[in-house]
Formats: sequence, structure tokens, C-alpha cells
Amino acid sequence: MTARAAFALPGDIATLTGGYIYDHRLVEGLRDLGCKVEVISLPASLPTPDAADMRRALDRLAALPADVPVIIDGLAFGALETAGLHRVRAPIVAMIHHPLAQESALPADLADHLWRTERANLALARHVMVPSPHTRDMLITRYDVSPAKITIVRPGTDRPAAPQAPVDPPLILSVGILHPRKGHDVLIAALAQLADLAWQAVIAGNPWDDQHVAALHAQVAESGLGARLELAGRVTPERLSQLYRQASIFALATRYEGYGIVFDEALSHGLPIVSTRTGAVVDTVPEDAGLLVPVDDPEALAAALRRLLTEPQEQAARAAAAARAGAALPRWADAAATAMAVLDALPPSDPASMP
Repeated sequence: MTARAAFALPGDIATLTGGYIYDHRLVEGLRDLGCKVEVISLPASLPTPDAADMRRALDRLAALPADVPVIIDGLAFGALETAGLHRVRAPIVAMIHHPLAQESALPADLADHLWRTERANLALARHVMVPSPHTRDMLITRYDVSPAKITIVRPGTDRPAAPQAPVDPPLILSVGILHPRKGHDVLIAALAQLADLAWQAVIAGNPWDDQHVAALHAQVAESGLGARLELAGRVTPERLSQLYRQASIFALATRYEGYGIVFDEALSHGLPIVSTRTGAVVDTVPEDAGLLVPVDDPEALAAALRRLLTEPQEQAARAAAAARAGAALPRWADAAATAMAVLDALPPSDPASMP
């Protein structure tokens, strides 16, 4: 068993986003298995650092000993200067949630730069961990990564601590950082088309982009929905658990997902899902548990929500399918065991190849 490892990522591992939660739980799971994991906080400006932060990140990684493997989160890994990454003696395992160039609303020149950099850096990794078959397939087809070099480490789930207790009117819950990629603007536009029905909605997620958050608040104010729609922002774990238990429908109008931990959370609570046909969503949401619509289509999203709100038998059938799928999901201990197997299988460093 690997006795020591490092896990490097930008900023604070306790940040409340799906990717950081995944990283945090993976570190905890590896430690539970007896591996001493050092968390290395790289500059939070990654993946778009200035020259000084890039140098600090690479110097920190280059200082790691050659016998301690380092897992580097993709938010940093794909943006690091390839020449500097050559200086790292530690065996590198890349943790790619989704390729950086797939982020929404990137300028074309930045997307091209990130694609080229991440592709070059992946050639230097001893192994690559991904959370979904979708990300694995993308790395193989677009980034020329050998299938033998990739392991899917599907996120784990926690089983609900209490039974569902749906509220009336039914609660539509959306969970995701307040970032353009999550499509909350599309969801708000869809909800505005459902004013004739009885429902309430909460959008919970860590503020990420201040300008986008301000635009969302303005859109909510203009929607005329009033107190029926709450843009809650960051909520405590206790309130989030309560919201999942109280909800009747989970909705996320995401523009792209490399995986999406929140879908598993919704399934584990037996919630029917309304989302978009993009990225890993298609593989993550069982066909009988959700309704998927095109990206950036508030009319189609509204129609799917209306269908569940007005057809109780269908809502109940999809909820039952979600509960069955949720009961079969892996635990975080399973994810950690898979990651540990990756570390244990890494070939020893070749002293002749070290700088």
C-alpha cells in the first residue's frame, strides 16, 4: 500500500464546489486507508495565474520528493507550463474532472491555449483519474491519452440520514455554483413560464462570478416570481440536506458537466431530475429517472417541469426509479479504494529521467 502521497489543487480544499468536495472526500478516504496525504495549496489564481503565481506553483511541485506520488487537480494541472512540469520529480497523477477548454464562455484564444497545454501535460502524467466515462472518452478522442492510462474514479455518495419529507407547494431544488456554466439563468427563465402552477423553488450554490451573481439577482427581481423563487447562494450543509429532503424535483439547466456530483445526491434522495442533454449528464441520470432537454432551451425546460408538476403518476414513477438508482451508487470508501489502487500500481520513478 502507498504510504505517502500529495494532493495539489488551487486555493482551499474546503471550497464548496463539486470538484473541491470530490477532492476533499478523496483525500479523507485515502487517509482512512492509511495513506498519509499532504494537501498542497497552489495559488488560487490557477487556471489563469500571473507569471509569479505560475512560478510559485511549479516550484512547490518541483520540491516534492521523487518517491511520493502527487495527484494534481485538473483546475491546476491543465494550465501549468509544460516546461516547468518537466521539473517535477514526483510521479504525477492527473485528476481531470473535465478538460479546462470545455469551460463555458471562454475566449477562443484562451480555450485553444488551455487545450494545447492540457494535452501536452497529460503526456507527462503517469496516470489519469477521471470521475466519469464521458471525461475518459473525451481524453482519449481529443487529447490522445491512452485508454490504459485512465481510471474512472466515480464519486461516492452519502446515504440520506432521514426520510424524504416533501413540502407543499412542491419544492423545485437546484444546486450548483453560481457560475454561467450551471445555467441558472435558463432555469429562472423556465420558471417564469410556470407562474400558473403551484410550486416553490430554491437555487443553492456558492457564489463564483460576482458579475453573473448580480445578473441572476436582477433576473429574479424582473421575473415577477417574488418569494416563490429563492436565490439562496451558499447554504450550510444542514440546510442543504433539509432542502434535498423537502424537494419534489431536482432541476439543473447546466451547459456542460464532466460529471456532476449533485445528480447522484438527487438520486440518493429519490428525486426525479430535469436537466440538459450535455456532457456526462446523459450517462449519470438514468433514462427512467429524469427528463433531459437541449442546452439553453428555457421553453423545453419549462415543458419538462410542467410535465412532472401536473402528472403525479409520472413524477412518482421517476422518483421511484431515482431511488432505485441512488441505492446502487458507490460510497466514498469505494472511490478511495479505486484511487489507492491507482497509486499502488504506479511504476517506480526512473532516476535517469529526473532533472
